[in-house]
Amino acid sequence: MEEKFKITSVVSVCNNRIWLNGKLAFESKEPDVARFLLSAFQNLKISYPKFYKMDGLSKLGWIAAEYLLNDKPGFAFNDNFSAGMVLANKNASLDADLKYYQTVASIPSPALFVYTLPNIVMGEISIRHKLKGENAFFIQEEFDADFIAQYVQGLLNNNILQSCICGWVDLLNEDYKAVLMRVEKNGEGVEFTSQNMLTYF
Repeated sequence: MEEKFKITSVVSVCNNRIWLNGKLAFESKEPDVARFLLSAFQNLKISYPKFYKMDGLSKLGWIAAEYLLNDKPGFAFNDNFSAGMVLANKNASLDADLKYYQTVASIPSPALFVYTLPNIVMGEISIRHKLKGENAFFIQEEFDADFIAQYVQGLLNNNILQSCICGWVDLLNEDYKAVLMRVEKNGEGVEFTSQNMLTYF
């Protein structure tokens, strides 16, 4: 018999706002995505110098995860191999790819090249929160809630993970959106289903 899992927290980042569990957590009037993400980072009042070196997609996912995981402690259940991530987006790492390509005519930028894979955002989140569990990144034309829900449920039902961050992180030029959810075996919240996931989009 399959267990029922819970969405214990949700964060949404778009239109210069960060919503956490349906409540406005941060808002900025910055004119572009780079300055908005910087202001959202500064609002956290933490020291993390590596943030400034990240590409836009990684900054977006990192910010979303920071607000999400700071909401309630104990996400990894003191076992970093039991917490993982399943993310998706439409544009892969195209934003960083294009910026890197612009440098190729003169001197290719190694600092940009390291971000020319979409799953690097998961690496940045994992480094920050010391997550070592299963992870996967999918490229989809639009968010496929049925597929993501089935994939995450498989990881949890088979005890590969006890908790999972899942959702959507996409950025291209000034168009961006992140919606991340904490899904846990033991927690309180809304039942983890594809229909409930879609309500946050």
